[in-house]
Amino acid sequence: MALKFHRQIRSMSFVSNIMDKNIKADNANVEKLLKKYGSLAPRRYRYSELKKITSNFKQKLGEGGYGAVFLGTLGDRRAVAVKFLHHSRPNGEDFLNEVISIGRTSHVNIVTLLGFCLEGSKRALVYEHMPNGSLDRYIYSSPASKPESPVTRLEWETLQEIAAGVARGLEYLHEGCNTRIIHFDVKPHNVLLDEAFRPKVADFGMAKLCDPMESILSMADARGTVGFIAPEVFSRGFGVVSAKSDVYSYGMLLLEMVGGRSNVKAYAAAKETDMFFPLWIYDHLLGDGGVLVARQEGGGDAEEETIARKMALVGLWCIQTVPANRPSMAKVLEMLERSIDELAMPPRPYHPSSPSNSPSLSHSLPSSYPSSASGFTQGYASQPYQVTTPSVHFCKRF
Repeated sequence: MALKFHRQIRSMSFVSNIMDKNIKADNANVEKLLKKYGSLAPRRYRYSELKKITSNFKQKLGEGGYGAVFLGTLGDRRAVAVKFLHHSRPNGEDFLNEVISIGRTSHVNIVTLLGFCLEGSKRALVYEHMPNGSLDRYIYSSPASKPESPVTRLEWETLQEIAAGVARGLEYLHEGCNTRIIHFDVKPHNVLLDEAFRPKVADFGMAKLCDPMESILSMADARGTVGFIAPEVFSRGFGVVSAKSDVYSYGMLLLEMVGGRSNVKAYAAAKETDMFFPLWIYDHLLGDGGVLVARQEGGGDAEEETIARKMALVGLWCIQTVPANRPSMAKVLEMLERSIDELAMPPRPYHPSSPSNSPSLSHSLPSSYPSSASGFTQGYASQPYQVTTPSVHFCKRF
């Protein structure tokens, strides 16, 4: 018995020594990386500094599955959002590599990473603060719903600008950086608004990075939020996981902006109503009443209805079941800039509960599916067009 106990003690000591060596090696690698990138890396904060910046975690802005966010103030009086991660890469070198990749992004529609904390098991990210919060509070709420905390109702022109801004941000992440970034959690909660309601794509805690030469990712790395996850994330039978998975999530975001409701709740309600959220939008888009009547706003003027219908059309193209039949984010930007009369009507969204759709992907695709990217618009090839390039500071390859 004594011999067995002695062996257990030796085994535990051996494992502890290995762990200590790994930690020391990891810390050494972290220091080498920081020295290598120098001023090009985001600023490193100590945990004690973040406690001071946030006034000892006084004001919580929000909390999700990956961390809690607190309001902070830097020495120059700039407001920041400090996200303390609940779960992160245990390896400090891996964490730092991801932070550096995020820090290399620079775009008007991407939230800026200002710094980070890597101290023992503590991990935190310091972002610029967005005073108008996230988009979800403006599309899911109305001033009358919560009198104690009234929310500004956004005009349709503003919603259209937000939609285009988010598209520019995602297009930059997919194509504008040396390091390709797939967000994997595009939803209204992760679209933040500055003081002028300009949108910025946020929360790369769930983002996965892949080389620019690669367009597909491991299924094991695919994550997201229910109601926004593309079909191929659930099953390879629908296609490969790629940037087109973000396009699907963006399409759902557009439809929620139009419908003014959460499609996550719509999924739950579908058991009773047997109506898939995009189908609900699709039917009202085709109906005589119009999209704004469907949103129970009492209708809108012609210009507002046109904006809503265009956003709905683009959103429905983005959520096509087969990834290859979805437009790229660059194509989405072109579609948003064109007249609604130039946009083709997308096929009816596929959903297993819909009696008009076959439950199998082996069924023949509708004739309205585009044979190429040009099929998203009517008479696209015969009309000249000018692509508007967003103002972008491209990432530098180190």
